[in-house]
Amino acid sequence: MQKVTVKTATEYDILIGRGLLKQAGTEIKKRIAPCKAAIITDKTVFNLYAEDVRDSLQNAGFSVCIFAFPAGENNKCMHTLSDILEFFAEQEMTRQDIVVALGGGVVGDIAGFAAAVYQRGIRYVQIPTTFLAAIDSSVGGKTAVDLKAGKNLAGAFHQPQFVLCDVDTLHTLEYDIFADGTAEALKYGIIGNPALFDTVASGNFAKDLENIITQCVSMKRDIVEEDEFETGNRKLLNLGHTFGHAIEKKSHFQISHGHAVAVGLHLIAQAAEAKGIAQCGTAKRIRTALLQNCLPVKTEFSPAELAEATLHDKKRSGNTISFVFPEKIGHCRIEKISVAEVKALAEMAKKQEENRYEY
Repeated sequence: MQKVTVKTATEYDILIGRGLLKQAGTEIKKRIAPCKAAIITDKTVFNLYAEDVRDSLQNAGFSVCIFAFPAGENNKCMHTLSDILEFFAEQEMTRQDIVVALGGGVVGDIAGFAAAVYQRGIRYVQIPTTFLAAIDSSVGGKTAVDLKAGKNLAGAFHQPQFVLCDVDTLHTLEYDIFADGTAEALKYGIIGNPALFDTVASGNFAKDLENIITQCVSMKRDIVEEDEFETGNRKLLNLGHTFGHAIEKKSHFQISHGHAVAVGLHLIAQAAEAKGIAQCGTAKRIRTALLQNCLPVKTEFSPAELAEATLHDKKRSGNTISFVFPEKIGHCRIEKISVAEVKALAEMAKKQEENRYEY
């Protein structure tokens, strides 16, 4: 078992290891006195892990209630948020109680947001059950729901009290869902860890999952401690996400977050090379790594469609939007691009792709 401690406005531990799920109650009790615990999960995860977590919490002295909603990004919405908040009220939850987010990124985002706004903020714990949630969304305190206009447009910064990651839960994932996390792991490598990138790029890293998760969350810890509210370098974590979010939105969330980010990583690397920002060959290395992990590298959406979808991106500020460009594997930079230039940037990326590769 490995431990990473995050020192933000709320200091908390992240435990990473195998067989931890049945220790959830014991580990939470070390940090939070027994109280009422509301487990928020989706119906898929409910059938797999809710019983173990409930029993563990009850054995540790917590009073437990459970709310499960249909799985999928389409349910990370205001309607589900409202249902969760009403559930808290019906259960007579107070500010002395806790929320336990049990599931992937959708569950963690919406449960964390519900905890942030119920009674102006109650405590919550993250128990991620997907690779993507384990290495990224469960850490750092970003919580949100999607609006019709775009992804994560309503949310709050609300740090968890504790994160417990049982690596064994990742073995029940379908490959496509596991690959969503692989795209995010590659992102961390591109941002600042070439050795991590090479390990994940090989496609043969299952035996190293505990170490890879620890490396990723340690990197995120360092960035979040420096910039908790994303006013500076925390924006580096958005590498591939601006075009990625646009792809998600245009697909009506039929393309998953990780798969959309994978395409976004390739597109922005292509654009970075075309602009003379990235070292020659950077985009090819990223493309090869994505394909080695059965991730997509292109989109059928046009540059105009991608540009239109970025207009509502939360990274937009006035008439500019922040893009993260790779300079080489292990180093990136943030640049503000005018909204009017986004279409040209997407066209640049796609033209570079068409000139280099045959499919």
